[in-house]
Amino acid sequence: METIKGFKENFLWGGATAANQIEGAFDLDGKGLSAADFVEYIPKEKRSKDNHMEVTSKVIQDILDGKHSGRFPKREGIDFYHTYKEDIALFAELGFKAFRMSIHWSRIFPNGYDEAPNEAGLAFYDNVFKELKKYNIEPVVTLSHYETPYGLIEKYNGWVGREVIDHFVRYAETVFNRYKGQVKYWMTFNEINIINLSPYTGGGVLSDLEDNPKQASYQALHHQLVASSLATKKLKEIDPEAKMGCMLARMLHYPNTCSPQDVRKAQFENQKNLLYTDVHARGEYPNFFKRFCAENNIEIKMEDGDLETLKAYPVDYISMSYYMTLLASDSPDGEITEGNLMTSLKNPYLETSDWGWQIDPIGIRTLLNDMWDRYQKPLFIVENGLGAYDKVEDGQIHDTYRIDYLSKHIEQMREAVKDGVDLMGYLAWGPIDLVSMSTSEMSKRYGFIYVDKDDDGNGTGERIRKDSFAWYKNVIATNGEEL
Repeated sequence: METIKGFKENFLWGGATAANQIEGAFDLDGKGLSAADFVEYIPKEKRSKDNHMEVTSKVIQDILDGKHSGRFPKREGIDFYHTYKEDIALFAELGFKAFRMSIHWSRIFPNGYDEAPNEAGLAFYDNVFKELKKYNIEPVVTLSHYETPYGLIEKYNGWVGREVIDHFVRYAETVFNRYKGQVKYWMTFNEINIINLSPYTGGGVLSDLEDNPKQASYQALHHQLVASSLATKKLKEIDPEAKMGCMLARMLHYPNTCSPQDVRKAQFENQKNLLYTDVHARGEYPNFFKRFCAENNIEIKMEDGDLETLKAYPVDYISMSYYMTLLASDSPDGEITEGNLMTSLKNPYLETSDWGWQIDPIGIRTLLNDMWDRYQKPLFIVENGLGAYDKVEDGQIHDTYRIDYLSKHIEQMREAVKDGVDLMGYLAWGPIDLVSMSTSEMSKRYGFIYVDKDDDGNGTGERIRKDSFAWYKNVIATNGEEL
């Protein structure tokens, strides 16, 4: 029996971004408004979950009426719309094999429900794909990355409305036809589980308009899952060589103690987190979900054929973000720390980032083994990285902490591959500094490339290679052997 020694030769090394966090140009060339364009930057001391993630209908109306002043950094991004050639050249210098990006839905259909697509928006992505091809970089494209068109929010309350399914599928069909042969790897929804943690972020759902917000978020989820399957069907018809994946914010829970109650609590939290990939990969809702819905006053309305559609068109691969692990406890008393849209009891065995996210490299090996055993489908790490404060000293950024974080995670990823996990690639989150999804900050930096811009929007926008740039370039050149 042959043993696996490391990453395969065609391993997809690269980085990952989202249109709403890098492009800017929010009102140029026919683009319509999206959910992200209403997310305000709020300084840390004034920040709460309600005011920096969940936007209300009144706030949106006040913004539209000019009664609410503030900064909306995702409207500005880092101006990738105008700097994509220079930025992609830097990715090529790093040796990228793949670049994950998203298409801004409202750049193609400004309201989401328009009769005809916006040619200027389609042409922009033509140019981006052309530039990537010039350097032999594979685009990995997310169809919807927290970018629900505002028109669909206004008309249907986002994904609560079943009508949005047809609008999404038409959008998907449009870009599949346009970019056939140019994009080999697609994903439908970024971190699809976020719709039940932040419905506005994940699905353009204004919870203040709903009598039962939890019910509404799971109804919206069902609509996204059906839309994902129908988009997969379209892709297979239009471009059979292309692959469709799903994307999960993987939130691995450990039991806080070895008490059976804590072990069961951790098992349940993991079941809830894997609900989304269960449907995407297996084509059906898991049995535990029926009891969960009954006990939480959730009644999902389904139409004839929905369950058959989910079963008939599963994804080809499973992708995920991984930033930290969490603790599950039946009696959660103790120090609380921050996470990716979730808080957790602090794990005494782990260090934390500048933002309180628990750093657990071994966790990536654990979850990859678990998910491979569960699904037997190719896996893809499409987000992983360290958000940290960077300091410019004499024009240089010495980010040894980022190198340490990434090298330990890649080392454990390599161990998972040796364990027998079929891993397609690794796309580090934010290879170039971008606007933070959760806090709309620039100071929470992930990149190998520094962008001279601060939380208030000041700066030249200059790109500077950090020490991690040369390090990651060598990681790719040695196919992960030299860390």
